[in-house]
Amino acid sequence: MNTKTGNNMARQIGMKVLIGVFAFICAFPFYIILISSFTSESTIITEGYSLLPRDFSVEAYRLCFKNPAQIIQAYWMTISTTVVGTLIAVFLGTMTGYVLQRRDFRWGNQFSFFFFFTMLFNGGLTPTYIWCTKYLGFKNSVLALVLPLAFNVWYTIIAKNYFKDIPYELVESAKMDGANDLMIYLRIMLPVAKPLLATLIMFNALRYWNDWYNCMLYISENSLRTMQYFLQNMLNSIKALKEIAQSSGEMMQQQTLPQETMKMAMTVIATGPILLVYPFLQKYFVKGLTVGAVKG
Repeated sequence: MNTKTGNNMARQIGMKVLIGVFAFICAFPFYIILISSFTSESTIITEGYSLLPRDFSVEAYRLCFKNPAQIIQAYWMTISTTVVGTLIAVFLGTMTGYVLQRRDFRWGNQFSFFFFFTMLFNGGLTPTYIWCTKYLGFKNSVLALVLPLAFNVWYTIIAKNYFKDIPYELVESAKMDGANDLMIYLRIMLPVAKPLLATLIMFNALRYWNDWYNCMLYISENSLRTMQYFLQNMLNSIKALKEIAQSSGEMMQQQTLPQETMKMAMTVIATGPILLVYPFLQKYFVKGLTVGAVKG
């Protein structure tokens, strides 16, 4: 009995050590990014990255927040499009997944194949751009930041597989009580699908938060630019100035332009809010992802 208990304790300690090492490997790059963002550009160029900031500097953050009004506006656009887009995407994904797994929906397999087909083939960038700008009028519109990402087939498949695991007797009993399909979806299926909702919220929020491509394609007004695109433009401007300085032989100006530290500071600014929110959704996120992945 003592030997068995000792083996269990050793196994648990070994698992904890293994998980701790894995967590350290995952967290270490973020630590290096954070430390490097507070290091001077010249130190990184001459001495490389280090575990501690050898020459503390906030120049990269000063440049990022040089124009507070613009970055606040960019933050506002990112947050608003993320919130609105995530709500729309979760609603569309869960409702479509719920309908596709219904036993009384005779065209479920045909529609599922139609959705899956779009994962393999699409119209391409040029037809999509022409359709969105010429026919839908998305140019310089907030809709261009929301609607193109509002429906994702993979997330719909996850929702379909999750709803398939919920006993169908709940639907049948609700119908006997006089509930319509919308009421069943809103009052019965969604309340028992909290892990799924948390998973889709996290997935879609990450997509909207990190999206800069649609902003680059459809947005030219500064007031509608998202934070990621705003920071990307700032980094490209510094890179261009550095190349000009290099071509003209101005070595001092090259070192004072914090291109490397700007990358680190931009990463901290862009991922910080997501890292703060993720621990509160982690439990539901892992459970919902696992169920959606293993169910047929």
